[in-house]
Amino acid sequence: MKKTLTFCALLTSALMQNASAEDLDCITTSWKLIGANHKICVQAFDDPKVSGVSCHISQAKKGGLKGTFGLAEDPSLFSLACRQVGPIAFKEKLAKQEEAFSADTSLFFKETRVVRLFDKKRNTLVYVAISRKIIDGAPANSLSTVPIMPWRE
Repeated sequence: MKKTLTFCALLTSALMQNASAEDLDCITTSWKLIGANHKICVQAFDDPKVSGVSCHISQAKKGGLKGTFGLAEDPSLFSLACRQVGPIAFKEKLAKQEEAFSADTSLFFKETRVVRLFDKKRNTLVYVAISRKIIDGAPANSLSTVPIMPWRE
């Protein structure tokens, strides 16, 4: 029973984090006769602890029958771009490294994470997208930086 409750809490946490992203659109990359097409999907999210910074991430999504029913493990293919979109303000003190966003890329065991690093010396926020599995990760990654600059209206 305890394991079931822990699993449900983890699943709920993952779904709640993913809810902060806005799905923009998907572009078909390969047509499938049966099931969903392979595609690249784009999501936007605002950094939850830094107002004035927004990121866009594109991710490959597998189609076919497994993809149609959410059983496919999406490949570790993604791209990340983060930009200053307003005055930058910290909602709370930033850790040296922390998760800014995550999205599941398989039913249970794989996720794409965006980790924020703070380069204090250069006054720059560094965002790194990585793919993680419970057992092992993948070296695929994407990087974007946002220099902290004054904002002019």
